[in-house]
Amino acid sequence: MSDHTLCLRTDNPGPQGRLQQEVDSFCLLDRLGIDYAWLDHEAKMTIDDCRDLDDVLEIELCKNLFLWNKTRDSFYLLMMPGDKKFVTKDVSACVGSSRLEFAPGSYMEEFLNLSPGSVSVLGLMYDTGQNVRLLIDRDVLARKYIGCHPCINTASLRIPTQDFLEKLLPAMDHEPIILDL
Repeated sequence: MSDHTLCLRTDNPGPQGRLQQEVDSFCLLDRLGIDYAWLDHEAKMTIDDCRDLDDVLEIELCKNLFLWNKTRDSFYLLMMPGDKKFVTKDVSACVGSSRLEFAPGSYMEEFLNLSPGSVSVLGLMYDTGQNVRLLIDRDVLARKYIGCHPCINTASLRIPTQDFLEKLLPAMDHEPIILDL
């Protein structure tokens, strides 16, 4: 699909031609009564690849990082503004953990049912064992909308920040740790 034909939609795309994780994402949002807008696009592996989507979605997509500590026994999903630089010592200090680093994709698949490049807060719906702690930079919450992938990097969506905090996170049973980075 060529990104020059990006089309913003507000309906559930249905299951045809979609991965189960993507279908689950839209079904969860519908079940919770969360309004959303979304679009399909070519695969986007990094936040820099997503810059062209910001204008169409009228948001700034979040940078989502899957991390673990130096002792490799604590896992974190960090949401931060796409234009902020990830400084491991700053994030580590905020959570009182040994040096954080990128966790292997195998753990992302095990805990969040996500593949590398598709990291999304919506993957927390699969973390029923509470293996991953959610970290959110306060600047992300100051925005009207949260932008993320629906568990696949060939689509992006926006949801109201208020619904994200009041409906989505409680439904996924994950209390965020708010950071000032």
